[in-house]
Amino acid sequence: MKRTLDLPPGPGNPRNSEGAFLPLRDGRIMFAYSRYCGESKSDHATAEIAARYSRDNGTTWSGKDEIIVRNEGAMNVMSVSLLRLKSGEIALFYLVKNSLSDCRPVMRRSFDEGRTWSEPKVCITDEIAYYVLNNDRVIQLRDGRLLFAVAKHSFPDGRFDEPGVVLTYSSDDNGATWRRGKGALSVRGADGRKHAAQEPGVVECSDGSVLLWIRTDADRQYFSRSTDRGETWSAPAPSPLVSPLSPASVKRLPTGDLLAVWNDHASRPEMKAYRAAEEPWANGWRSPLAAALSSDDGRTWRGAKMIEDDPNGWFCYTAIQPLDDGTVLLGYCAYDLLAHSRLVKVPLEWLYEDSKHTRKGEQR
Repeated sequence: MKRTLDLPPGPGNPRNSEGAFLPLRDGRIMFAYSRYCGESKSDHATAEIAARYSRDNGTTWSGKDEIIVRNEGAMNVMSVSLLRLKSGEIALFYLVKNSLSDCRPVMRRSFDEGRTWSEPKVCITDEIAYYVLNNDRVIQLRDGRLLFAVAKHSFPDGRFDEPGVVLTYSSDDNGATWRRGKGALSVRGADGRKHAAQEPGVVECSDGSVLLWIRTDADRQYFSRSTDRGETWSAPAPSPLVSPLSPASVKRLPTGDLLAVWNDHASRPEMKAYRAAEEPWANGWRSPLAAALSSDDGRTWRGAKMIEDDPNGWFCYTAIQPLDDGTVLLGYCAYDLLAHSRLVKVPLEWLYEDSKHTRKGEQR
């Protein structure tokens, strides 16, 4: 594993956080991320979308930020997703945050490999509310449908409505219009108590179904599944991924397996109590950062490997980009409570080492 870029905070730039990768047709790789400006690193402080570029498959990166979206929200813009559409153009998604009652994802397109972008188009128009679409989260199904999951929250009297609900939105016209899926997902424990339902994501399974995962305060990620292209979903249930109240990331590798990156508290149970007085709401410290593989669409996971194991780190909001050289790029928040962004390059061979999984064409 090789660390290839650190983006620590500095004067006038108090936070560099969650982002997304995209290979460009000229051989470069773009990494776009939330770059905060001014004095505050709060989730609601002023931010814009910046980009760095690599010409050598993520081994080295350009040394200067290129601003691709200025702050066009009353509060900020943040949480980038990049997607190469089947039609060829690039889609850029991010949140425009105007207030605690209006935070919605927008979509821009580029037909010239990111040199210029269309005007932003709001994806959620059926109801104005505070929606969270995490970074690196929008997918396109095999049949061309665009799909993402959001958590909807409210802030009565300025207080955060902790549980939230998860909704999905899809587009069958390449992002021109978006439609809400049926129903809203909430998370309940075995005792019937409602838990936090936050920061969901989706990935298409090998059989064409869709797996949805949800960040919760129930000591693990919860999973839900759809067999009708994201229209309806099963009741969320506990997954094998033990974690604090922290997001997971899941993406399909070229081998056909799923790769999950999350804070693995099954491997480091002591992290649940570590520094609990500093962030009591988080249900445990966001360390270590681990990666594991699934060959059965998320039902079981094996071969957990530690990406970061510093007990003082705060590792989360991971972007995943498999490359054609047998490696995977990961971009995540690493230190300073979301203010420090880090990129690493991980060999697939290392992920499969000492695992019962096999890569395509191999036998064990």
